[in-house]
Amino acid sequence: MPNTFKLITKAGVTSSDVIYTVAADKTAVVLGLTLGNTTSSQTTATATINTNTGSRSGANNEANQAVEIITGAAIPAGSSLSVLDGKVVLEETDEIIVIGSGATDVIISVMEIS
Repeated sequence: MPNTFKLITKAGVTSSDVIYTVAADKTAVVLGLTLGNTTSSQTTATATINTNTGSRSGANNEANQAVEIITGAAIPAGSSLSVLDGKVVLEETDEIIVIGSGATDVIISVMEIS
């Protein structure tokens, strides 16, 4: 299975915005998620993983649910916030959604596996 490293960026997010969606027949490993405040005052941001991955067999038989990675995190003016301490595995059609209270730049580094 080939691995493809990708950089996904979006500037000036101020409302709920789907920044990244895992393509069909792929798995993605999120290597980094950074939120940047490009304004002259403090902003807040929320990052969510939205997943509709269905039930699995065996011990993990519950469907995944949407979860917030970080909620209403304060980002000082002109600063950035690294949101992930480790890696996150996403399955096909899973999404990363970001909401910013002011212009928030988003940087996501992923490795896609097909």
